[in-house]
Amino acid sequence: MAMLRLLSLLLLPAAGIAANSGGSAQCIGATMPTVQPGVKGRILTTSSEAFVFASSSGRVSIPYDRINLLEYGQEVGRRVVMAVVISPMFLLLKHRAHFLTVGFRDAEDKQQALVLRLDKGIVRSTLAILEGRSGRSVTYQDKDARQSRRGG
Repeated sequence: MAMLRLLSLLLLPAAGIAANSGGSAQCIGATMPTVQPGVKGRILTTSSEAFVFASSSGRVSIPYDRINLLEYGQEVGRRVVMAVVISPMFLLLKHRAHFLTVGFRDAEDKQQALVLRLDKGIVRSTLAILEGRSGRSVTYQDKDARQSRRGG
């Protein structure tokens, strides 16, 4: 556990460089009225004080010290439509959706949650930054999610 935290802190500067421009995400669900499910936006991890999800319907800024839950999971599906329309070979391809749940206490000390679907290119850097800055370890929904994080 301590080794993972140390590794996260060592990789944090490199991950921060990769995340400077932010990354695409989609809100799947939230307990705050400022962000609607289904809206696409960007996550911003450049601030050392807060994790931000910005979209056309609103902006959620979550101070790192208020985060009390980080959970990562994947949903794996087959490309059935492409297999039917183009070629059965597409059944061999898997499509992975990457989900991040951030639990936190708001300014009124109420528990809140934000569930995002992340683009695959920002998963590792986002998780490393969140772990390093919040001091919380990511909980994985299953062994596939854990292996994906390690590159396996």
